Amino acid sequence: MGQNGPVSTAKGTALPASITVLLPDAREQRPIDATTTGADLFGDDRSVVAVRVNGELRDLSHELADGDEVAAVGIAEPDGLAILRHSCAHVAAQAVQRLRPDAKLGIGPPITDGFYYDFRTEPLTPDDLVVLEKDMARIVKERQRFVRRVVTDEGASAELASEPYKLELIRLKGHNADAEGASVEVGAGELTVYDNVRRDGAVAWKDLCRGPHVPHTGYLGNGWALTRTSAAYWRGDQRNDQLQRLYGTAWASKDDLAAHKRRLEEAAKRDHRRLGAELDLFSFHDLVGSGLPLFHPKGGVIKRAMEDYVRARHVEEGFDYVGTPHIAKEDLFYTSGHLPYYADGMFPPLLEDAVRDEHGVVVSGGQAYRLKAMNCPMHNLIYASRGRSYRDLPLRFFEFGTVYRDEKSGVVQGLTRVRSITQDDSHSYCTKEQAPDEIRHLLRFVLSLLRDFGLDDVALELSTRDADGKKKDKFIGSEEQWAEATEILSQIAGESGLPVVDDPGGAAYYGPKISIQARDAIGRTWQMSTIQYDFNQPERFRLEYTASDGTHRQPVMIHSAKFGSIERFMGVLIEHYAGAFPAWLSPVQVIAIPVAPAFDDYLADVAARLRAHGVRVEVDAGDDRFGKKIRNAATQKVPFVLIAGGEDVEAGAVSFRFRDGSQRNAVPIDQAVADVVAWVAGRRNDSPTAEARA
Repeated sequence: MGQNGPVSTAKGTALPASITVLLPDAREQRPIDATTTGADLFGDDRSVVAVRVNGELRDLSHELADGDEVAAVGIAEPDGLAILRHSCAHVAAQAVQRLRPDAKLGIGPPITDGFYYDFRTEPLTPDDLVVLEKDMARIVKERQRFVRRVVTDEGASAELASEPYKLELIRLKGHNADAEGASVEVGAGELTVYDNVRRDGAVAWKDLCRGPHVPHTGYLGNGWALTRTSAAYWRGDQRNDQLQRLYGTAWASKDDLAAHKRRLEEAAKRDHRRLGAELDLFSFHDLVGSGLPLFHPKGGVIKRAMEDYVRARHVEEGFDYVGTPHIAKEDLFYTSGHLPYYADGMFPPLLEDAVRDEHGVVVSGGQAYRLKAMNCPMHNLIYASRGRSYRDLPLRFFEFGTVYRDEKSGVVQGLTRVRSITQDDSHSYCTKEQAPDEIRHLLRFVLSLLRDFGLDDVALELSTRDADGKKKDKFIGSEEQWAEATEILSQIAGESGLPVVDDPGGAAYYGPKISIQARDAIGRTWQMSTIQYDFNQPERFRLEYTASDGTHRQPVMIHSAKFGSIERFMGVLIEHYAGAFPAWLSPVQVIAIPVAPAFDDYLADVAARLRAHGVRVEVDAGDDRFGKKIRNAATQKVPFVLIAGGEDVEAGAVSFRFRDGSQRNAVPIDQAVADVVAWVAGRRNDSPTAEARA
């Protein structure tokens, strides 16, 4: 970055300072003077909230220097929305401290679709949120400017002496300060405070913050809202103070906010926790514990169908089925590296032959065991149980292994975040030369599986290690190993033709990974399958194969979970299909409803013929009226409803009623059975209708 104003050449001729403005389809040189800011370039365009200077986000008030490359940051793009939301968090915090002057400030970062701010205060009520929104609207109308000031550590501490959590962040500057959103406040560089300045120059409020922010609060318009409150721990650590977390959302326009609310309403209708209860698929019980699902018979049908599918696919793809226990000696996980690197995700040790006092406290114990958090260490022992030749490779192991993760109670959520996780877990052992093709093979496998379940809008996420941040010590292996593995995954991800998103710091401790992100029916993105390159565990377990020249070499290990976890995958499917599963996956594929009890036996015979073909069918011979039975079938989202009355019996036929309300009447029984069997066997993911035929 150069200086502002004219630039002297070797011969003394003064050249005007200039910048390069990066436009969507061009690069434009523009002269600047000593005080040119981003606002001078883009301030007349209210859709621009900040600038990107040499790749760094800056306020529009930022002064530009000779040689800078500058791009506008639009309010509707991801970075622009994050800035808007963070500014809205400041407005919300100002309103809270006006309502409750003794409230102490925590942190207030932007998050997906919104923001939050943490406070030490009494719980906020729904009535409080109404008052806060009214005050926020007044602050927005005041068009308070966001003014950035650089401060020293001592100066910031003096200004914020009454804010204990801000003082802690100042002390932590550059030392693990990015814990749970704290990076929006402080980093390793200079400290800054943002003042909210009224039109008369008075400072209305201020906060420790790195920025950037929108130029003034008026940019928030009317595209924002407060949404809810919850309890939270300071910096995400349950050993710290419990705070009140205020959530909100902010969008580029009122129309965008309305669209977001409609998406939330649709998401609520699809919530797998609600549908799981309504469709009698699964439940949770306090006597079992949170994050530990109980699958009911109908949920068990779906789970078994998923397991049968993926077991057959693994066999087709050349995998050998293996099985391992749920617990193992603690030493195994020290060998694998899960201890200490993954210790926070594992349950505490179980002590064999432990001696306890009268209060149940262990006074002496024997061998420590752990519930397994991963299947891979035991697969390594299966590999090492006998000599391996290069002719055996690639060697592929697969199992349905239930693993256990010590998830905190605040993050456990239905089936999508559980503590007992059933993985369709596989490990491929291959030579280094075979690794790229094995990864390609696994990626093709995963993508075809997702398509078979109706998830075909996908992207890839490439997770690499954190070389400089707080997680850098969580990764093991040499620079060369990481570089080689990352290059292989990056190349293969690029070859796929799918969108690729970088995820620095998101790798497993033992190697980089590709995660498959799938978009559901209402546009939400879910992380699904993973493929991980591992050069560490083969070394830690001293795995070998005999090469063609007789030497002993170390294989490469590739981890892959196609569903990711069966529980999470099922939760995503429930929401993707809103409980109206494809016929091949539905717990009940056909329900037969007689118009009157006189036709029960007739439909029982039809049902028997369908069962003979493996169709899951029920006959509703209960006491409810016919109309109520039809409504029950609709509520249970059964894909095929067969109806029989007097005319159907006389004609040796049945009538179909489908999910969309359409009907096909007087279908001969042979044809009806054939149509259902063909549709189910075709594994179609759309719903049958009167018009659609197998």
